[in-house]
Amino acid sequence: MTFDNHRTADGLPLLVRGRHPFFPKRQRASRGTLAVGLVLAMGAFSCLAAADLSLSEQKAFRAAVDRVAPSVVRIETVGGLERVGQVVFGAGPTTGLVVSADGYLVSSAFNFLHKPTSILVQLSDGTRKPARLVATDRNRMIVLLKIDADKPLPVPEVTPENELRVGQWAIAVGRTFEGNQPNMAVGVLSALDRVWGKAIQTDAAVSPNNYGGPLVDLHGRVLGVLVPLSPETTSELAGYEWYDSGIGFAVPLEKVLELLPRLKQGKDLLPGQMGIRFAGRALFLAEPVLSGCRPRSPAQQAGLKAGDRIVEIEGRPIAFAAQVKQELGRRYAGDKVKMAVLRDGKRLEKEVTLVDRLPPYEHPFLGVLPTRPLDTPAKPDGVRIRWVYPDSPAAKAGIRPGDVLLALAGEAIPQAEAWRSRLAERQPGESVAVTFARGQTRQTVDVALATLPEALPPEGIPPGREAHKPDATKPPASGTVQLQSLEFANEAWAYVPERYDPAVPYGVIVWMHGSAGLKEKELFAQWKPLCDRHDLILLAPKAGQASRWQLREAKLVVALLAQLGQTYHVDPARVAIAGQDSGAAMAFFLATADRETFRGIAAVEAAAPGNFPENEPAYRLAVFLARATKSRAARAIQETIARLREAKYPVTVKDLGPEPRALAPEELAELARWIDALDRF
Repeated sequence: MTFDNHRTADGLPLLVRGRHPFFPKRQRASRGTLAVGLVLAMGAFSCLAAADLSLSEQKAFRAAVDRVAPSVVRIETVGGLERVGQVVFGAGPTTGLVVSADGYLVSSAFNFLHKPTSILVQLSDGTRKPARLVATDRNRMIVLLKIDADKPLPVPEVTPENELRVGQWAIAVGRTFEGNQPNMAVGVLSALDRVWGKAIQTDAAVSPNNYGGPLVDLHGRVLGVLVPLSPETTSELAGYEWYDSGIGFAVPLEKVLELLPRLKQGKDLLPGQMGIRFAGRALFLAEPVLSGCRPRSPAQQAGLKAGDRIVEIEGRPIAFAAQVKQELGRRYAGDKVKMAVLRDGKRLEKEVTLVDRLPPYEHPFLGVLPTRPLDTPAKPDGVRIRWVYPDSPAAKAGIRPGDVLLALAGEAIPQAEAWRSRLAERQPGESVAVTFARGQTRQTVDVALATLPEALPPEGIPPGREAHKPDATKPPASGTVQLQSLEFANEAWAYVPERYDPAVPYGVIVWMHGSAGLKEKELFAQWKPLCDRHDLILLAPKAGQASRWQLREAKLVVALLAQLGQTYHVDPARVAIAGQDSGAAMAFFLATADRETFRGIAAVEAAAPGNFPENEPAYRLAVFLARATKSRAARAIQETIARLREAKYPVTVKDLGPEPRALAPEELAELARWIDALDRF
């Protein structure tokens, strides 16, 4: 007996009318029974509908993949490097996409970072062809390959960028596991204009299995080419760590085809750089007002200056600094960019030609140590000089300790940090007018700027603080202070000078212990007199695993520094991080990852892991390296010194003799003097 045999005159099953076909005709169902039956029936209908929908979706997905499949190729590489960075490259196949009937293909540049000696392409019909790498787009990380085609290759249909919609189905396609059958992963298009305008984003599984393959819509049209990218870093491995995470990127195919003629010329396309900077990290909230231009950069050569407000790029209105980065991020070296800026209320039109690489930057040096101002309501009218470096530009110009610096190139500059910022817009060898006061007399002298010195400052330099009577208000805790982070269970301590004065700015030295673990009592006994003498606070966190640090513990250091800053008067110009062996490796990582915080890094018996970032005007960073000639790390440390000096970082080298050892008390005193002088300019 079925529902179809028990329908009323209006065609509805008896169940809906209050009578069940399995009940006797005169027996009425209770309301509760009717409700349960109704729910069961509706559930059955829902399951049937869901099953039909699921089957329809699967058919649609398969049809879309079948449509693009003839254009998806399998790529095999032979030879090359076994490892790039921390990534081991095997001999597995990768994926590519036909973009031209005459044999041009594109793939992800990631698939070729190991520089293979030969490339073999298997077409969808099983034909195998040798391929050559024509050129690489190093901005969007796409490579162009060429094979000699015997017949026209099938070219996929493109989804126009103006038809892309967040939330639409997106299918990531590869040809990795079986040459005759594409692999697929289904998701949605989750965002547009990602990675500073270079990519679209999907939550479909994207990994080395389909890097270089297409991301397609339900019609089998190609949305983009799958690549690993990152909005934070620009290294050749950027974005690889996110594979299969639900965050995947694809370069819109329409953009790839637009770039195809340039790639066919056989020259790599490189990211374009202008050489501008904005204040702070929050680009999405910051106004597009320049805080400075890199010396000898396209921006400086085009006449852009600190204080200019960018209001338009290539006809597009600009309201936030992030929009500037997005507009520039999608362009290439050699591109000419038209822009409009406001300066003193006047609109100025500028054209800037982007370059692939900015000249190495080197911080200029006037040759003075400033006296540190007290935290008082009184506003300074200049910077009093604590000490003048012998043979420095300042010394040669007749500037002496006790003089007050007033102006640079006619601009009044009342604070030391502003002096460092304004000098950063210039370069060594440049001549500039410096105005200073000596007693009641004002003088202006021309000074030829030098480079930051690497030699340690001598002993006996006058104290950095201004003389004053300490406030009678009870200061915060001093001496040995235990700290705790809510997120981490790690132990941590700080030594705060016992005569801590809230009006005085204090430098901070973060000590990252090595594989021998943290011996806090011994460490504090060594550093106590140095901290007292140079107005320093020592921060000593302890690794969760006594002999080694984990990268996630970088957050611990950041959190502890934030705690110190909330309680104590920290001088941002004198925050340094130091460590020995494994602790030094962590110190290098932190100093380069958080460049706005650290002004110095000291490493004992350790080399810098990986590439060091370019020297930048906005981020002053000095390096102190202690090495032993017979240590296992000696060669790597020497290579680090050479790389840092090539990048124009000031590097102070301390020789420890033949055998590795910890710093002796007199060497710790030298390190403390080095930190004390980080606010020089």
